[in-house]
Amino acid sequence: MSAPVPHGDLETHLAAFQRGCVDLIEEKQLRKLLERSLSSGKPLRIKFGMDPSSADLHLGHAVQLRRLRDLQDLGHQIVLIVGDATAMVGDPSGKSKLRPVLTRAQVDANLATYVEQAARVLDMERTEVRRNSEWFDSMGFEGMLQLTTRMTVAQMIERDTFQTRMEAGEPIGINEFLYPLMQGWDSVQIACDVELGGTDQLFNLLVGRRLQEQMEQMPQVVFTGPLINGLDGRKMSKSYGNAIGLLDDAKTMTFGVMRLDDDAMETWFVQLTRIATSEIADLLKGHPREAKARLAAEITTFFHGADAAVEAAAAFNSEVRDKQLPDDIAECGWGAGWGESLPLANLLKEMGLASTTSDARRAAKQGGVKLDGVAETDPTAAIARPDAPILIQVGKKRIARLVP
Repeated sequence: MSAPVPHGDLETHLAAFQRGCVDLIEEKQLRKLLERSLSSGKPLRIKFGMDPSSADLHLGHAVQLRRLRDLQDLGHQIVLIVGDATAMVGDPSGKSKLRPVLTRAQVDANLATYVEQAARVLDMERTEVRRNSEWFDSMGFEGMLQLTTRMTVAQMIERDTFQTRMEAGEPIGINEFLYPLMQGWDSVQIACDVELGGTDQLFNLLVGRRLQEQMEQMPQVVFTGPLINGLDGRKMSKSYGNAIGLLDDAKTMTFGVMRLDDDAMETWFVQLTRIATSEIADLLKGHPREAKARLAAEITTFFHGADAAVEAAAAFNSEVRDKQLPDDIAECGWGAGWGESLPLANLLKEMGLASTTSDARRAAKQGGVKLDGVAETDPTAAIARPDAPILIQVGKKRIARLVP
């Protein structure tokens, strides 16, 4: 693997970090590191850890993997820590219950396809992959005992997750205190410059800074991005059944994104696409179905290519949007006196799909109105003059296609 060389200007590098950023500790330090990296031609060592506590990666992992790929393409050295040792302990971040301890055999089984899955996003020929068992297996009891002296119990229980569990009377395992120390020690072992993680990882990442300072290393810059919700509004997790996997086929990926709650779209656009923020704002001002279709196209194209994304979108339209539609759907053109937009209730009345605006409002609030197969429950939603036909349904029998 040839050594990467950073290229481009400082602002481009900063923008790659700052898009969708929640915590950046410390930006001034990051700026200095980038200035030095660009002037010397020496890449930053940027760390991201993944514990094989389950067999599959999903789009929640892709948030940071995509950021890593952006930084990799700018010439920085990505160090992917595969936490085969830390996975046996279990990350307590955001957990309300004591986690079961995994065996090495269980971890190895989960690990089988991790690098293959990460390769859907990262260029693995330019990625340094390290298992943290490399240093923990050789540490021994005395070494682990020395590691535990680097933090106190009082410092550990400052963590909000532990505070919440203590207040609820839930047990906290001594093994869970080891996890932040082990993740932080990974940073010492690889001389990390920057570590990325979700917002639930902030405590662990700051422990890395603490341990590096104790070992007289430059403390790593800490970056966090938001945790994206899954398809049911909860944190994305395979165990919840609300995740879209990195190995899902194009059709499954597209159909999954089209089930996403409207409120989650902005975060998904920012974190999982590279569309300009100004364009995202414009998309979100339009009809949710069109925005969601664009989001699905962007995500599916990244993982499967444009042709597969187009085919998957066509499958969604035929199997979901147009399912069980009559062959003779009436068409209604945009009225000359309607202006550039109409409230949904007024539009339905004008199109003859509702006898009165009150009837239209009632149907929308009850979930009986769909635009291109997606329910619209706000009767006051402004429907703009369409650029392409929109299929509008009120209940099961009143159907028309609004055309430009």
